[in-house]
Amino acid sequence: MRRLFVFSILLILAGCRDRKPETKTGVTVNTGDKEDELPHATMVARAMEELRIKTASFDRLFQLGRADWQLDQDTGIIEFTSPKGLVATAPAQIVGSFNLDDKTWLWSWDNPSVEPALTAHAKLTQRYGQQRGIPELTTRKMVTTEEKAWEMTALTCKLGGYQGAYRGPAGQTMVFITFGDVQLQKQKQKQKRR
Repeated sequence: MRRLFVFSILLILAGCRDRKPETKTGVTVNTGDKEDELPHATMVARAMEELRIKTASFDRLFQLGRADWQLDQDTGIIEFTSPKGLVATAPAQIVGSFNLDDKTWLWSWDNPSVEPALTAHAKLTQRYGQQRGIPELTTRKMVTTEEKAWEMTALTCKLGGYQGAYRGPAGQTMVFITFGDVQLQKQKQKQKRR
């Protein structure tokens, strides 16, 4: 219980409470304090720092960096199973994917293998990019770096006031995901056969 309280405090410090409640799809709209009027470079720097804080909290809480993961596109739920037997679930969206072979980024809003319902977070960033004339946020596919993929994901997380982000391996592709409020439970023990 104490760990959840500490985790809640960290989320408040990271600015996660200034947002509207989640919709059915887990998508929220940031109601922030005019941060979206800051220069883009400042927004990205803040987004990266906030994501580092959030990720460190999730690492302490359920070993995010070592957890097994799975995303069900039908339900829009991501599940992390930690080595210590904790299961964390949250509503999730796909921001984009980074191909390790050709170093290309593909936004989810133009990826036919992503369910349209799971592209809302990425579309929020696309709108932000359109308003500011930022090509990397509005170009469907581009050659870039994994670091830039993290920056775009962190920005998406910040713009929507989401709880966290994750990079999940899928063969030669890294899938970048944002997620909402996390629910924790102990992993169910498998029944022993007699």
